[in-house]
Amino acid sequence: MRRIYLVTHAEAQHHVDGLVGGWYDSELTERGRVQAERIGEVLAGRIGAEAVEVYSSDLRRARQTAERIAGRFSVGVQVDARLRERSNGEADGRPQAWLDERRVPLPEYGDRLGHHDGPAGAETRLELVERLYPALDDIIRRPVANQIVVSHGSASSYLIAAWIGMPMMSTDRGFFPLKSGSITTLLRNDTHFSHQVVTLNETQHLHDL
Repeated sequence: MRRIYLVTHAEAQHHVDGLVGGWYDSELTERGRVQAERIGEVLAGRIGAEAVEVYSSDLRRARQTAERIAGRFSVGVQVDARLRERSNGEADGRPQAWLDERRVPLPEYGDRLGHHDGPAGAETRLELVERLYPALDDIIRRPVANQIVVSHGSASSYLIAAWIGMPMMSTDRGFFPLKSGSITTLLRNDTHFSHQVVTLNETQHLHDL
C-alpha cells in the first residue's frame, strides 16, 4: 500500500490581505503557522514511526507549512517548483478586485485548458497540468509507502486528477475545491492496483484554531 497525504498550505498573508496568490510569494500568518503545526500532529498520529518523505512547492507559504510538518518526522523537505500554484502573471500580489475587473471569463465550451485569463504572463491551465502531472509521476516512482505533498488549492485539485488517472486533456472541467490547511488522503491498493481518494478536503483539525 502507498499513501500520499496531499496538504494545501495553511493560511497565508495574501489570504488576509485580499491579494491574488498564484506565484506571489507570501508567508504564513501566525495563525497559519499554528495550523501547520496542527497538520503535522495529525499526520504524525496517522503515520507513526513509518518512513515518510515530504515534498513541497518552492513558494514560501507551502515550504513553511511543509517544514513544520517535516519537523514532526525529523526529515527534510524536498522542494519542487513544479508543485507551485498556477501563475496569474502580472495580477499576482495585486488586490483580488484588480484581477476580477480584468479577468477574461473561462468559456463553457471550447479550449478551456488553453484559455488565457487576461493578465500578462499568466499560465494557462494546460501549462499548469503539464508540469503537475510529471511532478506527481516522479514522486510516486519513489519506493516509499508514505509521502506528504504540500501544494496549493488549485494545483492540488489537478494533482488529484493526475492520481486517479484522469487524462490530462480531460481536466478542463473537473475540479476539487480544497480549503487552505486541508488534508486529502490518496491510497494505492496493491490488491487490485486502484488509485483511491480515501479522504477529501479534511479540515476538522483546524476548527478550534
